[in-house]
Formats: sequence, structure tokens, C-alpha cells
Amino acid sequence: MKDRLEKMLNVKILEIEELEDRIVVYVPEDQVRIAVGSGGAAVKAAELVIGKKIEVKGR
Repeated sequence: MKDRLEKMLNVKILEIEELEDRIVVYVPEDQVRIAVGSGGAAVKAAELVIGKKIEVKGR
């Protein structure tokens, strides 16, 4: 799943935390804006493909 999310969000993923209702994705601090995308478009598209809510956090 990590490789798939890296391609969809176009960033390097440091860690993935899978919870019951969502997936928390940790990315480098300077790449959070890229991962979220314009108006949240990248995250919304990834959520549709994965089937769970995705939360992006910087590290």
C-alpha cells in the first residue's frame, strides 16, 4: 500500500498508520502541501481508490 500511496500522492512516505476508520500518512514537513494537493484533490482521489479516509501529517 505504501508504494501505491506514494505514487498517488506524489511524495515520499515516511510511515503509514492504519486505524479502524482512517489511514494516517506521515510525510516530510515540506511535502505536506504536495500530498494534500490543490483543494485536497490528491487526498480525495486516493481516498476513493483506497476506500478509507486519509489524514496527512508532516514529520
